[in-house]
Amino acid sequence: MTSRPAKGGGRWVSVGPGRLGRWVDGFAERHGPPTVTATDEAVLFQGADGATAECLVPFPPLTLSGGGPLARLVTHARRERRVGVLLVRLGGHAAGIFQGDELLSSKVGSRPVHGRNAAGGWSQQRFARRREKQVGRAHDAAAEVALRVLGPHLAELEAVILGGDRRAVDALRPDRRLAGVLALETGPFLTVPDPRLVVLAGTPAQFRAVRIRVTDPT
Repeated sequence: MTSRPAKGGGRWVSVGPGRLGRWVDGFAERHGPPTVTATDEAVLFQGADGATAECLVPFPPLTLSGGGPLARLVTHARRERRVGVLLVRLGGHAAGIFQGDELLSSKVGSRPVHGRNAAGGWSQQRFARRREKQVGRAHDAAAEVALRVLGPHLAELEAVILGGDRRAVDALRPDRRLAGVLALETGPFLTVPDPRLVVLAGTPAQFRAVRIRVTDPT
């Protein structure tokens, strides 16, 4: 479980599917029996003391069957979906297909990209041109890996999760070859370090978790 401040107040808590029921039980013990309301995208628990826990539904909409809102949310979160993941940072990229937590196939790569400041005796313009070419090659390499790993399986995927650096990912959006991949984009965006295999393999802990905005009693 992770926690961080929420913009506008409260805090965000990420809870794994296997711990969600126990977390809600703990919320009820601390704040009193909650009232529960549900939509396709969130389940809101409001404690007797005014505290709230807004659980965002991963891979919405919320499953319609399976009992009350909490039971439905737990069942929905625990389902093992087939999901594609594409991580891109400047100079590094990784793509993989997951079934639940299991990484079924993947490809990781990198391309050298120099920093923004010229070194040695190069002129600034010459340095900038060389860096621009390196950035372009890095973007092309990331797109090709996405197409190679995810492209043949788009019909099987329920969603594609993006992550890495937002600017690097946004630089790929104009590439028309990736239209099918990007059409399946679902949050959350994963902020991760250099996309090595171990980083890619650990992403289910983030994209399968339920994000909960907790506010304390006023």
